Amino acid sequence: MAHDEALLAADAAPAPGIGVGTWAWGNQLLWGYNPSQDPELEATFLEAVRLGLHFFDTADSYGTGRFNGRSEALLGQFCAGLCAADQEKLCLATKLAPFPWRLGRRGYDQGFAASKQRLGGKLDRVQLHWSTARYAPWQEGPLLEGLADLVARGEVAELGVSNVGPVRLRQLHRHLAQRGIALKSVQVQLSLLAPDPVQPGGVAEVCRDLGIELIAYSPLALGLLAGVSGERPQGPRGGLFRRRGPALGSLFELMERIGLAHEAPKSAVALNWCRSHGAMPIPGLRRVRQVQQAAAALAWQLSEAERLELDGVAFGLPSQARMPANPFQSA
Repeated sequence: MAHDEALLAADAAPAPGIGVGTWAWGNQLLWGYNPSQDPELEATFLEAVRLGLHFFDTADSYGTGRFNGRSEALLGQFCAGLCAADQEKLCLATKLAPFPWRLGRRGYDQGFAASKQRLGGKLDRVQLHWSTARYAPWQEGPLLEGLADLVARGEVAELGVSNVGPVRLRQLHRHLAQRGIALKSVQVQLSLLAPDPVQPGGVAEVCRDLGIELIAYSPLALGLLAGVSGERPQGPRGGLFRRRGPALGSLFELMERIGLAHEAPKSAVALNWCRSHGAMPIPGLRRVRQVQQAAAALAWQLSEAERLELDGVAFGLPSQARMPANPFQSA
């Protein structure tokens, strides 16, 4: 499909919603997590539910050091406090990491059981966290078969993958289809600073062809696309801001101009750019105000002209301005 035709196809379909990423819930290294933040995280969760952000993504590897598994545990705790009707609206998705010691078709059994317990039994979609095709191709097939077994037995409703490129995505879809198992979704790093998935021949094109949901993680580029000009966080993210920020002047100016036209912040422009390409962004949300801004982005969409203008700038960014590629991303 040519690029212009792909854009028209994206126009024809309803824009996806916005979900919630919970990588920061328990992560000290990048996000400075502290248990004292838990009440604010719960308020963030409740506001997201109230405003219609019903997809929550987590992983069994989220949470650093002694807080390993904290993201799933908090999500399960918060969800348990909801009434049954509100719980039913939610889709809780977790990713299981293909650690080297997880081997064979039963390699995920213990990890899946532990995740489901931390989530309080509410687990709607299980996902392969990353492909091992580049470094241990013999490991991935049996693990994926094990996840498919969970769906076949009715232990979880949906199956997804993450960090999979277009070639591998077609292969995995074909293999699962032969078993009668639907591949529900694929997560990839996608933002104005990581636009490769929506370029011709990319993952977005495969998703349109095969009917797979596309999920955009890090749609705000670790906050770089949302921050106030000159604002820098502490730690490793601060280094990212220093290295990438100086090359992003033209993109920021365009985002601010489009945001002003819609009375919206830059973060909303970044989220709606993902949606305009058929992807559901899952920004990391830690504060009630962040939820409110994300939910407000659902009230409007980019025009075709705005999207194309953003495409032109994003696709033309030099390598030093782009986000680092995930080393586990397969072809």
